[in-house]
Amino acid sequence: MSTDWFYLSEMALLERDPARKTELTQSLYAQWLDTSANDQQQQLSENSQSLVRKLDVAGQPDKPELIEARKVARRGIGTLEGRIALLHSLAHIEFNAINLALDAVYRFRDMPVLYVTDWLKVANDEAIHFNMVRERLQSLGADYGDFPAHAGLWQMARRTDHDVLVRMALVPRLLEARGLDVSPPMIKKLAHQKDDISAAILQRIYTDEITHVEVGNRWFRYLVDQRKLDGLAVFQDLLKGVNSAYLHSPYNDEARLQAGFTVDEMAIIREMEKEFKAAL
Repeated sequence: MSTDWFYLSEMALLERDPARKTELTQSLYAQWLDTSANDQQQQLSENSQSLVRKLDVAGQPDKPELIEARKVARRGIGTLEGRIALLHSLAHIEFNAINLALDAVYRFRDMPVLYVTDWLKVANDEAIHFNMVRERLQSLGADYGDFPAHAGLWQMARRTDHDVLVRMALVPRLLEARGLDVSPPMIKKLAHQKDDISAAILQRIYTDEITHVEVGNRWFRYLVDQRKLDGLAVFQDLLKGVNSAYLHSPYNDEARLQAGFTVDEMAIIREMEKEFKAAL
């Protein structure tokens, strides 16, 4: 029996209930792994009942309330309330990361089988991360949806839905790579507060995110090679303007290089941040 992978990806992507979304995502990845490579290829080439369309909103529950990023309250993690707020923010990032990974499969259908494998694995990892963070929130008397959050991650998905190369350049290599910079200091702060459970969860996420950024780097390079483009020049061009606002030093060069960035790319990132700040 043939499996409509794009339809299943869409169903998981549009699912609004967090528990059901993670269940569908993990089931989808397990089913994919149980399918032979030949069947995967054949089924991906068959007509799907799922049609690619622009999605102004992906599957998102009624709560949290989505507000502008600048209006999201910032709290220190020296208090329990502050740590809960941090975990809630992290849960929201992981929830959106599930949607972004699923959308990478649902939307860009002319990519190799390995691309689908990579992004279904990323979606599965993000579902695991979300559940870990949510369970931690619940153990502290809170839950996902208790605080307002911002919609910046999905805004980037909408801005990059026209081209898989642009998506690879600006979601894993720009947004997700930011997590490689900020996670180690947060882990240290949580450990200093003796919140070892939360620190361990963040460490697990950080370790996995290095591999996720590597996936984005690898497929970005595949695409620029396929189109016979200068990857460094393309990346620099895409970082111009509003996208430079996402660049914030200091950078975790060790993790970024491990995730597949080059020394030249790191120099471009620093140059574009400097130019953006000078223009403010």
